[in-house]
Amino acid sequence: MDKFIIEGGTPLKGEVEISGSKNAALPIITACLLAPGEYRLHNIPKLRDVRTIAHLMRIIGAKVELAEHTMLVDTSHADFPEAPYELVKTMRASIYVLGPLLARFGRARVSLPGGCAWGPRPVDLHLKGMESLGAKIELDQGYINARSKRLAGKQIYLDVSSVGATGNIMMAATLAKGTTLIENAAEEPEIVNLGEFLIRMGAKIEGLGSKRIHIKGVESLHPTEFSIIPDRIESGTYLAAAMISRGEITLKGCEPGHLSEVLAKFREAGAEINIGESGVQLAAAGAIKPVNITTAVYPGYPTDMQAQWVALMSIAAGSSVVTDTIYSDRFAHVPELQRLGADVLQKGNSVFIRGVKKLKGAPVMSTDLRASASLVLAALAAEGVSDIHRVYHIDRGYEAIVDKLKKLGAKIERADDGMQY
Repeated sequence: MDKFIIEGGTPLKGEVEISGSKNAALPIITACLLAPGEYRLHNIPKLRDVRTIAHLMRIIGAKVELAEHTMLVDTSHADFPEAPYELVKTMRASIYVLGPLLARFGRARVSLPGGCAWGPRPVDLHLKGMESLGAKIELDQGYINARSKRLAGKQIYLDVSSVGATGNIMMAATLAKGTTLIENAAEEPEIVNLGEFLIRMGAKIEGLGSKRIHIKGVESLHPTEFSIIPDRIESGTYLAAAMISRGEITLKGCEPGHLSEVLAKFREAGAEINIGESGVQLAAAGAIKPVNITTAVYPGYPTDMQAQWVALMSIAAGSSVVTDTIYSDRFAHVPELQRLGADVLQKGNSVFIRGVKKLKGAPVMSTDLRASASLVLAALAAEGVSDIHRVYHIDRGYEAIVDKLKKLGAKIERADDGMQY
């Protein structure tokens, strides 16, 4: 297993290129199963999760090639509508194959997903959505067995505005007979990007980016060429890295419109932010001001930036509270930040933070993707050297993070930690 060795105290400066969105790429790759043929996808990030979904696609029978940031997918001979436990257990997003397989083949056998260690994210909304469209669902020995003749459009209300369920239902509904209305649909940019891809394939979809998405089923779809949006969470993480290190950076290739709430919080915390043709620029100016946040569904503050904000607030000039209303148990980073000297205390789904003058380097352990990012941020600001273990988590969502941070001046190395997990 690898670890990061980070010597803190160096302000980050320079430009960083933002990669394609992981959370947009994964469902778009699986959507290629909806119609046989050759697809060309651009701005695909080189990530562990992308490799995992590509492997799953190959098991189903697709040909997948990744050259630089372009993925070629050929689903002409995909004929095995099953996602096995041995693969699905490593990544929850594998559930995205359920809708496309059911819509194209009329059957699917998909293992119940695994993924991050920080708590359950049930798939009941996905299953209820498929049942609403006419599928018969059975759970058998840890597998979802789904069958249907042609799916039929239906009005579906989501009790929770779930990104995953919205995407899965939307993909399945493209080939359903009649019209599907998803109410309380997710509004996230990743769902909009998926919808735009489906429209390119010939789907009839209205209401993307709103709480009501209409899908009029069509008889068939066709392959297409498409580009993935920039990763808004990677963008926010690098902005936090610049601010916590007291630096100044420019994000290249990001989409500022997807970051409105995040940018507002950085400004409130004292950052100077400029949005121009060259990208988004952030300069740390003066002391970091304490700013409370409460996560919410888009366009609110994203839960995927909660851990990074806790790290930033750990050296703010005052006290703050961070509350996560999306996931109540996503706080594995708190005890690890305490090891670095942060004065943070979790109670329920909130973290109470009293900013300290300095953090101090220490060995810490990653437990999930965003917790890993928060530890990297804290280590960049800490006095001395920090060893961050189990960094395979961060490889799931941040492309070439060591190279990108080095380019900004960070003192960071990747090394074998000599440990077995």
